[in-house]
Amino acid sequence: MTSSTAKTASVRVAFIHPDLGLGGAERLVVDAATELVACGHHVDMFTAYYDPNRCFEETKTGGFAVHTAGGWFPRHIAGRFLALCAYLRCLLVTLHIAWRCFRRPAEAYDVIIADQVAIVVPVAKLLMPRTAVLFYCHFPDLLLTQRKSLLKSLYRAPLDYLEEVSTGAADLVLVNSKFTAGMFAQTFKRLAARGVSPLVLYPAVPIPNEDTLKAAGESWQSELDPGLAEFIAGGTTFLSINRFERKKGMGLALEALHELLVVQATQPRQRPGGSAAGGSGGSGNSGSSCSSGVRLVVAGGYDPRLPENVEHLQELKDLATQMDLRELVRFVPSFTDRQRTLLLAACQAVLYTPQHEHFGIVPLEAMAAGRPVVAVNSGGPTESVAHGSAGFLCEPTAAAFAAAIQQLTDPRVAVDMGRAARQHVEGDFSRRAFGRQLDGYVRQLVEGKSGKAVAGTGRDAADGDKGRKRHPKEE
Repeated sequence: MTSSTAKTASVRVAFIHPDLGLGGAERLVVDAATELVACGHHVDMFTAYYDPNRCFEETKTGGFAVHTAGGWFPRHIAGRFLALCAYLRCLLVTLHIAWRCFRRPAEAYDVIIADQVAIVVPVAKLLMPRTAVLFYCHFPDLLLTQRKSLLKSLYRAPLDYLEEVSTGAADLVLVNSKFTAGMFAQTFKRLAARGVSPLVLYPAVPIPNEDTLKAAGESWQSELDPGLAEFIAGGTTFLSINRFERKKGMGLALEALHELLVVQATQPRQRPGGSAAGGSGGSGNSGSSCSSGVRLVVAGGYDPRLPENVEHLQELKDLATQMDLRELVRFVPSFTDRQRTLLLAACQAVLYTPQHEHFGIVPLEAMAAGRPVVAVNSGGPTESVAHGSAGFLCEPTAAAFAAAIQQLTDPRVAVDMGRAARQHVEGDFSRRAFGRQLDGYVRQLVEGKSGKAVAGTGRDAADGDKGRKRHPKEE
């Protein structure tokens, strides 16, 4: 416990999260819970679904308890009404928390932190009026679905309205990037008219020490599946990590590899620094002498309960077959934290393919492991990946990604960029800084509820940053 923590009382915090799996949103709430525990607070995590065999390790070792409620309610009805079912499942979780607090008033929570499903905010405030509610908006949910029919539009209309109204009921709203803050203002126009301006709290990652990275580099060949290890050792391996969802654009990684092979086949004697390296000169070595062994590992979150995961994995395999890449691509669904560490140690660089991503935790994890990142030049990665030093920001085309990959086939370029990437994350995206900032927000919410003066925003209190606007309810 830090000295600043010792000076103030512990706060009781409850998290509400729909399904506690292995995605980026889950990574953030688990990190948040772990860091608040480290700050001396009592933390409980409430969710509708939790599988101890498919979860982040910190859910077992992070010092907080995981409670499930409402899991009996279906995730969907005949493959439809996913959003409505998610709303109802989270409402059941909220009712469960309220009932616990009613039965044991001494164990009531000072702060509830919710994310993804905003409908819980007004319900929690109604049933637990002494509890402050913080809502973390990863991205407006109403932008994550298509309305291809009148029936779908009619179904979504009340849900979209409830999302905006419920989000505005929070005592404090946080978002994961400036990009999301901009989309928040464009989407929730009623809230913007009221002056509701969310604060940015960037996600963070743990920074492995040098000994951990060295050990992973020495052991990946013995710890990974023998077939996969042999495949990786056979050439220069690039890694793509994402959930197996169509919106993640993982097919772009396959298309980029195919494009690179086509360029090599048509320009086998190209000199270093040519157009295949993006026309930027430098130290990228083109041609088969350096990168003929380029290969790709596509790894990602995979849940067999979700039809899209199953379908899209097969679609990617079919795409690899169509482009004659079967011998140069391996798919790794549902890996463990340790396997992720080993894959990062084994690869040359990481390809991150989503467009307009809200933030994206994968680039941070890659850079923390000393691996450069090739990402699409839009959304959150434009705020996390330093172009030209920690990696490359590219247009979402096979040619642009292939050019960046070509440059990173040079080990010297990859090592230098990886070193710069690690320093970049250590300075701006460490979990300790994330925890201090979140701790500041939590303490200020408690002070606000108790009637004490609140000096500045949570970031001001934690890190001395005076440049951010306050949420109106902090005024």
